Amino acid sequence: MYRFVLTRQWVCLTLIALVLIPVMIKLGFWQYHRHVHRVAQNQLIEANLRAKPVPMTEVTSPGHKVPRADFWRAVTATGTYDSAHEVVVRMRTSNDDKVGFHVVTPLVLSDGGVVLVDRGWVVGGDDPRAYPPVPAAPAGEVTVTGRLKADETSGGSGIKDRKGLPDRQVMLINSEQQAASLGRPVLGGYLELTDPAPADGSPETVADPDHDSIGAHMAYAVQWWLFASAVPVGWLVLVRREKRDREEAAARAEAAEQEPATA
Repeated sequence: MYRFVLTRQWVCLTLIALVLIPVMIKLGFWQYHRHVHRVAQNQLIEANLRAKPVPMTEVTSPGHKVPRADFWRAVTATGTYDSAHEVVVRMRTSNDDKVGFHVVTPLVLSDGGVVLVDRGWVVGGDDPRAYPPVPAAPAGEVTVTGRLKADETSGGSGIKDRKGLPDRQVMLINSEQQAASLGRPVLGGYLELTDPAPADGSPETVADPDHDSIGAHMAYAVQWWLFASAVPVGWLVLVRREKRDREEAAARAEAAEQEPATA
């Protein structure tokens, strides 16, 4: 009755179904793990943003690689801006997705060390290779508060570190690169400024990272698992339909053979 499932066509169809089931299950778990990772990251961001700010010198040092547990941690630093060695970071977007530059100004601490401060975003000029108009950093000793960020690398950010850029323009915010340029020890990572915000809104300070949305990863996971469960059900439906069609065809053939004998 079900011998047709041993035909070449049905064997191929069955093998495809057997391959699809584990693949879809695996894709479901991949989306589920992305959901778990997103939830954990949101919790980390929220906890670090709400934590009491600590001096940046307590959580990092020259050459230090900022661990993930310290990403977005609230930190403070007190020193004097070194505007002469300020740089701008190319191809950065504003809070409303306009392309421009981020302004990174070294903050010299009392012990001679340096903290890189990302003061925010500015619009570029007509010539992308020219240094953009940047509002001057506050003069004198200042205390700044912001979010601790890890050094940017091409591998971690996906941004190619291009060479031959115009003077005082960079692609990445990286403490080791700036230490070599400044000839001073630079604390690992950098400070993404939140306070004090410029009175006229420029540079535009970077908005808090999104830590409310969790995306649709869980829905996608459930969707893949439903697809996986639908494959054997669909296979059975096709088998039963094929069986019915074959039975009906056999019945019609038998009826056609009996008609001449009856006549």
